[in-house]
Amino acid sequence: MLKLSHICKRYGDRDILSDISLSIRKGEIVSILGPSGCGKTTLLNLILGLTQPTSGKIMFDGEDLTNVPMQKRGFNIVFQDFALFPNLNAWENIVYGLRNNPNASTREELEELIDLLGLRKHLTQSISELSGGQKQRVAIARTLVLKPRILLLDEPLSALDGLIKESIKERIRTIARQFKLTTLIVTHDPEEALTLSDRVLIINNGQIAQFADPLSIIREPAGDFIRNFIISQLMVKRSNILKLFSDCPPKSQAFGDSACEPFAAVS
Repeated sequence: MLKLSHICKRYGDRDILSDISLSIRKGEIVSILGPSGCGKTTLLNLILGLTQPTSGKIMFDGEDLTNVPMQKRGFNIVFQDFALFPNLNAWENIVYGLRNNPNASTREELEELIDLLGLRKHLTQSISELSGGQKQRVAIARTLVLKPRILLLDEPLSALDGLIKESIKERIRTIARQFKLTTLIVTHDPEEALTLSDRVLIINNGQIAQFADPLSIIREPAGDFIRNFIISQLMVKRSNILKLFSDCPPKSQAFGDSACEPFAAVS
């Protein structure tokens, strides 16, 4: 279990995070959601160990990690830009970390991970030949071969489109369940957070606005900020989608079997 107790982070006279206290269960997927500048990336960096809290305590499985350096925490992150090595192919990127820790994963575990992420046919391709979704999967594989105690993802879906985004979401869920891997995701997208996570931590002005499961957030938003920042965005999306299809009723429930010619053509 990851436990944060009264975490504060201050730069000069500016409070970035104030009195953050929460517990995250083993294998749980938690999204950290909030507007730009709310402190969500700072919180991710504190957990990872890139920066230290001004006050408060970070515990993991009963161990105090507050002042433990990043490289000794056993956590790992997939950055928004993937941070892959362009001079190496997909396979070489995946196994790069094993150079210094060759016993982190067995060959069998490595092969299983490659199949789980659907990367086998891309292993010899250069990074420039891969799509955004393929690069994301390579970056996740490179992180998982080192068997992190916590997986952190910084805006993992922001550069992906449509069905590719949904595919990556499903793979993240599968990884968390199969490996019982606590997974923290920073995002600014309410739909992404609510459809991917077991619970969502919503931050506003450096404080916890709400920390709950998606259904509770929808049914019982904790205040005007939640209603305006999350519910309003989702309602606009819902309205736009319903309006888009209102003049184009499907003939059946089968995807693409529509009376509307443009949508039928897309399928």
